[in-house]
Amino acid sequence: MKKIVLFASGNGSNAEKIILHFKKSTFANVVTIFTNNPDAKVLEKAKNHQMEAVIFTKSDLNNDFVLQKLKKIDPDLIVLAGFLLKFPESIINQYPNKVINIHPALLPKYGGKGMYGMNVHKAVLENNEKETGITIHYVNEHYDEGEYISQHKVSIEDCVSAEEIANKVHQLEHEYFPTIIEQLITNH
Repeated sequence: MKKIVLFASGNGSNAEKIILHFKKSTFANVVTIFTNNPDAKVLEKAKNHQMEAVIFTKSDLNNDFVLQKLKKIDPDLIVLAGFLLKFPESIINQYPNKVINIHPALLPKYGGKGMYGMNVHKAVLENNEKETGITIHYVNEHYDEGEYISQHKVSIEDCVSAEEIANKVHQLEHEYFPTIIEQLITNH
């Protein structure tokens, strides 16, 4: 059975979709959720699905605490699903091409430090974009610059608020992220 580890900092809606997607899988499942936020709603989702959760600090991530935990688990894929801290090179180097992220825009537009969540959707709205979407990509040492795995677009010409854009992007995330993960883990 292949092992997937999730990293999340917030509500965990993507994390839950991924957990549910692999719940009945015969070849892979989500084994642990890591979070840097002790108040994250993703912890409730982990508990609801009887899943181990690891809460850590930023310094735990950058010293070897998180890396040592990961080595014990030996994951086949590490998925950042709404994880807001920069991922350390030590983990990326330990798991080459096994760390992926989802970004709520069509990279390279609206990527980089500080570009996450509503910040992205507000920027997209302010620039009068006609479409936006999601980018699923490998994680490297720079924010949002890893090799693209897939992109999916949605028209936002009818959107008048960042919240409306966020809803459309969330629908794309929930539809595509679990299936892309499945394809990756099948091919690894």
